[in-house]
Amino acid sequence: MSLLPTVEHETAANPTHSILWLHGLGADGNDFAPIVPELVAKEWPALRFVFPHAPVQPVTINGGVPMRAWYDIHGFDARAPQDEAGIRVSIAAVEALIARENERGVPDENIFLVGFSQGGAIALSAGLRHPRALAGIVALSTYVPISSLLAAERHAANAATPIFWGHGSADPVVLYQRGVDSRELLQSLGYTVDWHSYPMPHSVCAQEIADLRQWLGARLA
Repeated sequence: MSLLPTVEHETAANPTHSILWLHGLGADGNDFAPIVPELVAKEWPALRFVFPHAPVQPVTINGGVPMRAWYDIHGFDARAPQDEAGIRVSIAAVEALIARENERGVPDENIFLVGFSQGGAIALSAGLRHPRALAGIVALSTYVPISSLLAAERHAANAATPIFWGHGSADPVVLYQRGVDSRELLQSLGYTVDWHSYPMPHSVCAQEIADLRQWLGARLA
C-alpha cells in the first residue's frame, strides 16, 4: 500500500514519540496542525505529529460529491448502511503509517492514534485491532463503526490501552447518544474510557484541548 500524504511537525529533533491525528470528513491534514503549539508542553519528550490526508472519494450523504473521506457515509444514523470495505482500507492505511513510524525509530508503545469525527472512528477501529500495544487512543466527537464486529476482531494487545473520549453535548452530526452508546460498548468489552462531555456542537473547544493536554502529559512524563 502506498503511504497517504501527510503534514508533519516535530517538536524537537529525533522524536521518540509520535501522534497520528486523523481529520474529519471533508477536511485534510492541515485541519488540526495549528493546534500543536496549544497542546504541547515544553517538558514533553520530542514528538512527531503526523496529520495524514484521507483519499478523495464520493460521499453518498453529501450527494456523491468527491471530498477527502476515510470511508463513504450513507447516513449519520446508527442504523444506516456502513461502508465496511472503505473502513478496512483506512485501517490498513493507518497500519502503514504506524509501520513507517516504527521504521523511523518510534515503537508502537510510543504511538498515539488521535481522530476527530470520521477520523476518530478510524483511530478507534485501527487502534483496537492493532496487534501491538499503543500508547493511547484519542476519540473526538466520534463513534465506533462496524461495532458488531469489534468483539471478534479486537486484539488483546490493546485491551488495556488508555482511551480519551471527548464529545459535545449539542453535537448535531455525531449525536451525543451515539457517542455514549459507543463508550458503553467499549466499557462492556472491558476497555477503560476517560470520557469528557463539553457544551459544544460538532467541534473542539479550549477546555477539551486543556483536558487532552493533561491526559497526554500523564502518559508522556
